[in-house]
Amino acid sequence: MTAAQKLRVLIADDELLARQRLEDLLAKKKEVDLIGMAVNGQEAVEAIRSLAPDLVFLDVQMPGLTGLEVVREIGPEKMPATIFVTAYDQYALKAFEVAALDYLLKPFEDERFEQTFSRAVKTLELRKMGEMAGQLVTLLQGREGIADAPVSNSAYLERIAVEMRGQMQIVPVARIDYITASGPYAELHVGEDTHLIRERMQTLEERLDPTVFFRIHRSAIVRLDRIESLLHGVGGDYAVRLKDGRRLKVSRSRREELEQRLGLTL
Repeated sequence: MTAAQKLRVLIADDELLARQRLEDLLAKKKEVDLIGMAVNGQEAVEAIRSLAPDLVFLDVQMPGLTGLEVVREIGPEKMPATIFVTAYDQYALKAFEVAALDYLLKPFEDERFEQTFSRAVKTLELRKMGEMAGQLVTLLQGREGIADAPVSNSAYLERIAVEMRGQMQIVPVARIDYITASGPYAELHVGEDTHLIRERMQTLEERLDPTVFFRIHRSAIVRLDRIESLLHGVGGDYAVRLKDGRRLKVSRSRREELEQRLGLTL
């Protein structure tokens, strides 16, 4: 990385020793520019808005506003990449509900920090690549006079970054057959492969094209063209059978809309 490409990092933690620990570890990173520190939640909000960091190490428990409240104040869609730092393990799951990249549980070892930091850098690089690809498409459309040609709706996900064998890889959304919930994670089912990501089903549902995907159950989202048939079981239970033979449960509250989406009602 050149100086112009340095990763702009903000530390927000009310504990002096915790701030110094992160500062010492980040000082070893030539690619990092530590642009500021905040000692409470309100300072964190102001620093994020004024300094626009690429990455924030955000303590969960702080005076004024907690780390989670900082995210809500800024807005999850406007937050920079976030790594929560906490001494309380029960906050770890909460952290992922607001789409944190990862978390560090105090006291953490150097190795754990390195893993978390490396994952954050790779994710940010993939995000940047996606943004650049979108900019190139826009540029080409304008240059070649095809601005009126149909293009994908950028409001919906087209690719998802997943960790595979220690590396971040891109999974095109077009290849996903269905998605299932697994605690605070989601499992992307792509053919014979399954990829685990830290994301809420609600967030995925909102960011996937509703003309292509449908949430058939609180724990399952299915690509509509992968559905072979709708099954009516004993006791009023419903399920879908996919083209690969797999069956997934359909909640009763979603059955009627699913039938409409599949063209099974007049």
